[in-house]
Amino acid sequence: MRMKVERITFPLAAPFAITGHVFNDIETVRVSLESDGVAGRGEGVGVYYLNDTADVMFSQLMNIQAEVEKGINFNTIQEMLPAGGARNALDCAFWDLEAKRGSVSVWDKLDIDPKPLKTVCTIGIGSKEEMADTARTYQSYPNLKIKLDGEDPIGKLEAIRAVRPDASLVIDVNQGWSFEELKEYAPHCRRLGLEMIEQPLPRGGDDLLEGYESPVPLGADESCLDASEYEAAAKRYDVINIKLDKCGGLTSGLLIANMALRDQKALMVGNMTGSSLSMAPAYVIGQFCHFVDIDGPLLLAKDIENGLHYTAGGIVEVPSRMFWG
Repeated sequence: MRMKVERITFPLAAPFAITGHVFNDIETVRVSLESDGVAGRGEGVGVYYLNDTADVMFSQLMNIQAEVEKGINFNTIQEMLPAGGARNALDCAFWDLEAKRGSVSVWDKLDIDPKPLKTVCTIGIGSKEEMADTARTYQSYPNLKIKLDGEDPIGKLEAIRAVRPDASLVIDVNQGWSFEELKEYAPHCRRLGLEMIEQPLPRGGDDLLEGYESPVPLGADESCLDASEYEAAAKRYDVINIKLDKCGGLTSGLLIANMALRDQKALMVGNMTGSSLSMAPAYVIGQFCHFVDIDGPLLLAKDIENGLHYTAGGIVEVPSRMFWG
């Protein structure tokens, strides 16, 4: 087996603002595994708030290259690297390689009959006028995800709702509210017909949610990085957001999905704004999810070649096996 690791930067179509950060481009690592005349690919974006950068991911992968090239399996991958973008890239590349090497698709291996998914389209933080204008331009997307912080969140939501009374809305606060702000804003979120509030409180400060009855379902993102954090998050949140860069690949993502389904928790699949090579394995998780957020390629100036096909209404077609899996 041969492993190739590349660093690839994707410029964004426009600056993208969330709580505490503005992104202009996305730095990724791409892993290619070659064996028996076929190749599998995976992409890691990392987790910015954990300093899981392209430099870190590249170094982690190069440090295990010799070990990988001696031979790996799904279990050894989990042991070689911690949860994060590097393991995600390697794990997803191995899923792709195994599918192509064995001529058995990921869907067949997992006994899943894949269905097209409907993704949200994400609106970054701006003025309420800017955000309402963006919501208006996304008229063909029925599901919108709104990034918010503590600056006039309800005013922004009211402006968006005024121009998109038809839309299904979820918000993502990215740890940007206090508990007092959540208690103040949540009833207004219910009034405006929101379906979920994602990660309102800071990671590590959400024990206050135990016993709190929110008028709108709460979703865990930063507070549920991987399977080891699932049990604590399940006590505090109604929805678990699985991101393969957080948990370290499709193998770990499937583990979390099974835990949540066992407990009858609602699921969301998210992304760290990668290319279609990040979205394709996330598409597998999306088959189990009520909320689907795989719009990363729509935010890029240019996606990877032969990527996923996004159609009107936010429908994402099943990835081609030639592309991944």
